[in-house]
Amino acid sequence: MGVHHVSWQSTASGVEDEFLHASALSWLVGDDDAVEVERMDSYHGSPIHIIRAELKRRGPATKSLSRLGVEVLESLEQELDSRMDENNVIHIRLDLLNLLAGKVELTKPGIRTTIKGRAKLEVYPGDVPLEIAKATIAEAIEAAQS
Repeated sequence: MGVHHVSWQSTASGVEDEFLHASALSWLVGDDDAVEVERMDSYHGSPIHIIRAELKRRGPATKSLSRLGVEVLESLEQELDSRMDENNVIHIRLDLLNLLAGKVELTKPGIRTTIKGRAKLEVYPGDVPLEIAKATIAEAIEAAQS
């Protein structure tokens, strides 16, 4: 059990460099090929880019979580009640600018650009989702320490 899949997404406006976003997502998933950049027009016609990365296999998905580092994972574990939804998805937001500077930091939506992460947990009937989430984060912490 653990992470079923993990996805990361960011939005870059027409004046931002979408490749910086892609670089950050590439580092998070550890695979350049998993990153996709989609160009579209906003409601008002200006160009925007949606940058996505998704890992559908358990091992790489858990490894992606371990890249957050021990400190962030421990904070995430303490905030599971507010970050986990009824579909057993842990919602994560990271500050993009800090990530590009080499510092992983949990954040909330606001003025600064963020990367949205979703980690879907593998939960079966009879399992307690919160216990699965804690065990999964403990596994990611152990991987981050080694």
